[in-house]
Amino acid sequence: MKIRLTNRRLFWLKVIIHLSAALPLVWFFYQGSIDQLGGDPVKEILHFTGISAFNLLLISLLVTPLARRFKLAALVRVRRLLGLYAFVYALAHFLSYILFELQLAWQLLISEIVKRPYITVGFFAFVILLLLAATSTVWAQRKLGRTWQNLHNFVYLAGILIALHYIWSVKSDILQPTIYWALLLILLFFRKQKLTQLVKKCKKTLA
Repeated sequence: MKIRLTNRRLFWLKVIIHLSAALPLVWFFYQGSIDQLGGDPVKEILHFTGISAFNLLLISLLVTPLARRFKLAALVRVRRLLGLYAFVYALAHFLSYILFELQLAWQLLISEIVKRPYITVGFFAFVILLLLAATSTVWAQRKLGRTWQNLHNFVYLAGILIALHYIWSVKSDILQPTIYWALLLILLFFRKQKLTQLVKKCKKTLA
């Protein structure tokens, strides 16, 4: 049976994405405000926001293969929404780290970014997501032209950096980070031709 994604269905799909992404974040921070996150609420908040950002980024990368497999071109229209929510969770993760873990000690933040590799790669991933979110509008796409696509190809690098950030931050059980690595590599495999072209372009630019 062929699936048809009408405008009505697309609207309700976006509603589901909004509710599924926004409500858990609000509920989680509410639970934190009433001290219902266990003995180490800061750790729980950082894990929840970080893993949710990664989940949403992976789902956004899954959209294009699904759209091609089931011939649902309209499905691509939810990719930006998923990417923006990935950034929202990444922002919540970053701000939670600054506010709750570092207590707004900005010099310590700089020191952590420089000295701790897992924080270094996490910070660069956040910067990439920030740039992608800031240029996600139709106006930015028209203004930047071809540069826009080149910039948004950095989402693949962001995914790799986030995966590194995750596996390096885990001290003992690496099973879950390894599973996430596998999922990311599968999603990148679907883009092997595009990634090969990007690598060749980068080599030519650096040569």
